[in-house]
Parts: sequence; structure tokens; C-alpha cells
Amino acid sequence: MIRVAVVDDERLVRSGLRMILGTAPDIEMVADCGGAEAVETVLRCAADVVLLDIRMPDVDGLTVLRGLRAAPEPPAVAMLTTFDAQEYLTAALREGAAGFLLKDSDPEQLVRAVRTLAEGGSVLDPGVTRAVIGGYLTAEDQASAARAVSGLTPRESEVLALLGEGLANAQIAGRMGLAPSTVKDHVRALLGKLGGINRIQAAIVADRAGLVTGAPRGAW
Repeated sequence: MIRVAVVDDERLVRSGLRMILGTAPDIEMVADCGGAEAVETVLRCAADVVLLDIRMPDVDGLTVLRGLRAAPEPPAVAMLTTFDAQEYLTAALREGAAGFLLKDSDPEQLVRAVRTLAEGGSVLDPGVTRAVIGGYLTAEDQASAARAVSGLTPRESEVLALLGEGLANAQIAGRMGLAPSTVKDHVRALLGKLGGINRIQAAIVADRAGLVTGAPRGAW
């Protein structure tokens, strides 16, 4: 079972997400709460995936995200938003968010996103525009990314390109004809070489470095 927690200041939103995710046989809702008690609640419930409102009145989502990412074994966190606020999205990317979902995402998309996050993949709702995501890397970052990518092995570069499509490890393994454990090792190695970034940051690096030749076909 995938253990999921929802953090949002609106009870109606939490209730709606609980109802949607409760229909999936492989998903268990272990907690829903506001921002003030979020970090303690999520870690106590040992959630695998957290859906976190990016902006809340008591404790904002970025503060909660930092608290969760500081845990020894942090959950995968996708930010919930109703708007394209570049400053929030960029900050969340730099803090290690594993994805972004609009609150009005359709139920099937939401369930798929949770499964992808649990498998170690990244999720970007189509409503979160490439123009916003593209702003994540400055010109200096892009040059640094290109230099870092040049230091990857051919196999690591191939894995990075598939990360750029939003694919999870199992999907990459199927595409490349490798064991999932081998893909996991490659991902760990290339993330380290790229400066200890996370998967969604690596996907953006892949895109900026020109490794993603087509439209994303995975969780993006």
C-alpha cells in the first residue's frame, strides 16, 4: 500500500482528495492536516507520498517542505497549487519538491501521479507551464548543467534523458532493457554527479541540456 498524507489549509480540499484517493485499492490515506502540524503528523504516520499545498496562511508549504526534506528518510512531496506563481514554484524546486499538481487535476491523473511519486518518479501537471519550469535554471546554471552532463557516462546520459521524460525507474528499466536495481544505481550515480539534486531537478537539467528530444511521455 502507498501511504499518502494531504496537507492543505482547506478542509474541503482535504476531504475531496481523501475521497478520490480512497477509491484506489493500492493507496491508503494515513493523514490529512493543515500546515501548522504537518511535519510532525506526516513523519509520525510514515507517509510515502505527501500532497502539499504550496501556499497556506498559518505555515506556508515551502516551510513544511523544508521540514520534511530534512528528515532522515523524507517522503516524496508534490506541491498542490491553483496558480502559476513562478517564485513559489522555483523555490519549491530548489527545496526538493518531486512534482507539481493543480488542485483541479482529474481523479485518474491524481491517482497516477501518486503511484509515480511512490515509484520514485516526478510529476508535472501540464497546467504548470514549461515557461515557468524553464525559469528554474539561470544562464549560469545552464552552463554548469552542461558541464556536469558532459561528465556522465553514455549510459547515465541515456538514463538522464529518460528522467527528462518524467519516467519512473521501472519505466526506464523497461525502455532500456535493464533490471530496476541497475537503473536505481545509475540514477543515484548521476544525481550525485549533478550535485546531489533530485529527480525533477535532474529532469529540468536534462531538458536544458538538450537531452530531451520529444515531448515528455511519462508522468509530466
